Amino acid sequence: MLRYTMGRILHIIPTLIVVIFIIFFILNVVPGNPGRVILGKDADAKAVAELNHELGMDRPMLERFGTYLLDVSKLDFGDSYRSGRPVFEEILAKFPTTLTLALLAVVAMSIIGIPLGIVSAVKQYSALDYSLTVTALLLASVPGFFLALVLILIFSLGLGILPSMGAGSPLHYVLPVITLALPNAAFLARLIRTSMLETMRQDYIRTAKAKGAGKLRVILRHALKPALMPIITVLGMTFAWLLGGALIIEIIYGLPGIGNIIIKAVHMKDTPVIMAVTIFLAVLYKLIMLAVDIIQVVVDPRLKNRLG
Repeated sequence: MLRYTMGRILHIIPTLIVVIFIIFFILNVVPGNPGRVILGKDADAKAVAELNHELGMDRPMLERFGTYLLDVSKLDFGDSYRSGRPVFEEILAKFPTTLTLALLAVVAMSIIGIPLGIVSAVKQYSALDYSLTVTALLLASVPGFFLALVLILIFSLGLGILPSMGAGSPLHYVLPVITLALPNAAFLARLIRTSMLETMRQDYIRTAKAKGAGKLRVILRHALKPALMPIITVLGMTFAWLLGGALIIEIIYGLPGIGNIIIKAVHMKDTPVIMAVTIFLAVLYKLIMLAVDIIQVVVDPRLKNRLG
């Protein structure tokens, strides 16, 4: 297990190099002038050219890429063109908001989706099962930005019981969390239903019933645990996605998270920020998926034999 873990950690390095090169190449072919971004549109052309020279923008791309890799290996991600502050300081200042939103959304989707999926599996083909299926399909089909606007209209503008923007109190997270959790909970419920139905058809479930095990014990102890294997993967992937993919929701609700940094950086072509955020999220994704694999081994020790 230790050898597998170390191998996965080392595997992050070549993956990161590929990701860094792709983003670096794209940012270099997209029109833009770092010197102009830093000095402003009214700056003298000579001053802009001198600054671009200081930044090394007149050097070959591969040479600049090698220099950037060397700096990253020293955990030096440069300074933001827009603010002049070290890039990583800006990321760490905004990341707690995104992390809080992602964690709360995953917890909420689990609280909603897991029980509904179990009930839907136990009550297969019942009116409740059909109702939950239709509701899940509707929620999974609604775009996040549309759901966010509907919730703002109802709970903020209509009822006036929840704030629509900002992050000054725990109440500011309620609507964003609901917006992210509901569609994901719907998908999770459908996945659990399918996984539970497959598990409940196994011979050991029939054996447990034949031995007189109660229905609740059979569901929670014998059927649910094997069904959790794909659920753990989904929760991990959802959490990783929310850390980098919830930027639209952050913008709609005015949350000062990673999404706020990305949008401003792309608009200003703030290359150091874009590069650093990409690397940061790529590393987080790989580490989260490694943690998911380790948790799966804990839940199902039989996987240890496959890992060696």
